Amino acid sequence: QGQLVESGGGSVQTGGSLTLSCVSSGLTFSRYYMTWFRQAPGKEREAVASINPRGDVPMHGSAARFTISRDNAKNTVYLQMNNLRPEDTAVYYCSAAETNPWVRGWGRASNYDVWGQGTQVTVSS
Repeated sequence: QGQLVESGGGSVQTGGSLTLSCVSSGLTFSRYYMTWFRQAPGKEREAVASINPRGDVPMHGSAARFTISRDNAKNTVYLQMNNLRPEDTAVYYCSAAETNPWVRGWGRASNYDVWGQGTQVTVSS
């Protein structure tokens, strides 16, 4: 079973930016769909953005301020977050699915096989 390790979280003020990274090991990374989720206290886990194995087709959720990308040579997926707001405060998780999760609903957490431990993002007003 592979592993995913997120980094790049932290505390920023409203309007700030962060770039999250997720490095994989033990996976054939270039075969996996990668998706970022987030979970705020007391709320359900929410899909933020997803990207196909080749990295040429991204999908974004309601937060158009976020951009997903990947570098298969580095086994890494990124989430660029701009103009952050307090409601973006959450633990951000990356996840991986070898079988195409998009046909079953890319936002369904049950479609993903491997999860990272999460990184905290806190946005203050």
